[in-house]
Amino acid sequence: MKKQTKTIALIAHDNKKAAIVNWALKNKETLAKYDLCGTGTTAKLIAEATDLKVKRYLSGPWGGDQQIGAKVAEKKIDMVIFFWDPLESQPHDPDVKALLRIAVVYDIPIATNRATADYVIHSELLK
Repeated sequence: MKKQTKTIALIAHDNKKAAIVNWALKNKETLAKYDLCGTGTTAKLIAEATDLKVKRYLSGPWGGDQQIGAKVAEKKIDMVIFFWDPLESQPHDPDVKALLRIAVVYDIPIATNRATADYVIHSELLK
């Protein structure tokens, strides 16, 4: 099967890292069709668990969310899977909000939970 050229960013807050790793394992075959990137530890954990290549940016609090946002603005990221924790205060909350905003401005899908990620990753529109 021909490899897709679209890029998916994978991000998760600390309390959601296990959930995104489990999601990535479940969707490994589908994710293998895309270029993957992610923030710090999330990218590392997914790469180790799935053996998929995941380009690693900085950790979110150290600027990783902003790096991903910049790539969205450059039209180098086509979709964001961001398992965020709305119940836990985040010291880099303005960066999180900026990433959500930039995804909306550039009209790319951004899934913020497992249910939405499942719908989007299996959408014919992503192909």
